Amino acid sequence: MGIDYAQWINLTVALGIGLLIGIERERNKGSGPDRSSAGIRTFTIAALLGAISITLNFWLLVASLVCVTIFATTAYFTKRNDDPGLTTEIALLFTVILGALAMRSVPLAAGLAVCTAILLAAKEPIHGFVSGIVTKDELNDLLILAAATLIVLPLVPNRFMGPYDAINPRNLWLVVILVMLIGALGHVTLRWLGGRIGLPIVGLVSGFISSTATIASLGVRAKETPNLTSAAVAGATLSNLATILQFSLLLVTIHPPTLLKLAIPLLCGGAVIAIYGSVVTLKSLHENSGSTDTSSQAVSVKTALVFASLIAAVIIVSAALKSWFGQAGLVIASGVTGLADAHASTISVASMVASGHLTTEAAVIPILAAFSSNSLAKAVMAFTSGSRTYSQWVILGLIVQVSATWMGWWLF
Repeated sequence: MGIDYAQWINLTVALGIGLLIGIERERNKGSGPDRSSAGIRTFTIAALLGAISITLNFWLLVASLVCVTIFATTAYFTKRNDDPGLTTEIALLFTVILGALAMRSVPLAAGLAVCTAILLAAKEPIHGFVSGIVTKDELNDLLILAAATLIVLPLVPNRFMGPYDAINPRNLWLVVILVMLIGALGHVTLRWLGGRIGLPIVGLVSGFISSTATIASLGVRAKETPNLTSAAVAGATLSNLATILQFSLLLVTIHPPTLLKLAIPLLCGGAVIAIYGSVVTLKSLHENSGSTDTSSQAVSVKTALVFASLIAAVIIVSAALKSWFGQAGLVIASGVTGLADAHASTISVASMVASGHLTTEAAVIPILAAFSSNSLAKAVMAFTSGSRTYSQWVILGLIVQVSATWMGWWLF
């Protein structure tokens, strides 16, 4: 049986996989009577064993796995130390499988080998993080987020249904996951960087995903931890700056001439909210000099469900307006749709301009209407989710931003 050039490449990758994992295990093998039974040579041979076995016969691979399992089990029970770990034995079996996989899919086998080596090498940081940093409540919140993403999401229907066929359950559940993810991101950043720096950064970054969801999550944070109100306001305000930047990116991608028509209004709104954001951020840096309370929830399921329900109601109303008024109600429909998602309205209007169904001049008002109504939705979320101080500062920033945007349109 001859081996062609491609198979030699696969065998070389299998050899590399064995060496990569074997080197890591050799460094942690120990010495003396308590040392591990498998090192660089054992893992390299195991990878080549898997590669040759699958090349010759599938059942030969099965027999090889059974033999390696027996050898690994025997070595485990004859250890002289008290370490009950099975990491090396499991890694040895997995190396055989990766060697076989390298003969079928080189990228997948190589990627899994690198991930395995990283996991093996990061033993102490991982154990330290799980045992010494993550609390029991944080672990429970992480499991809730994982279940919502990995278990519930694949089961949710991915089709439009309900009144006017406007509701997509999968999209709404993605909103729920998004709100919980932003809350978790804020909690983790709060632990690592502290409230003065962490929350403003979270607000700016999360604003590119959903500024409305960010304002809702930070509002809950401000209500649970009053001494972080200023930092939460800074994060919420900077998320509004992210909205302006994302608007510009969407328009320059879909239809640049539309961006040129909106350049002055967006520049005015962006400049004003950037100044306002800088002021509230500096204010938070001076005020939050005390200790940071991180005992609040990382994931708020209630907030996420309420936010998704609000979006569902707005989507149904928007679909009804579009059905009743058609193109004549474009401004009204854009304004109402903007309550849930201003970006969707912007993409829709810009796409109509790009396809020739709408002039560039006629697209300005619907897009600004969507932007303004979305700011109204943000104000409602700030008022319902956060404390009085939080909502006042956030709503003031929204008023200033929207006013500057329309002023830029009116003047220029």
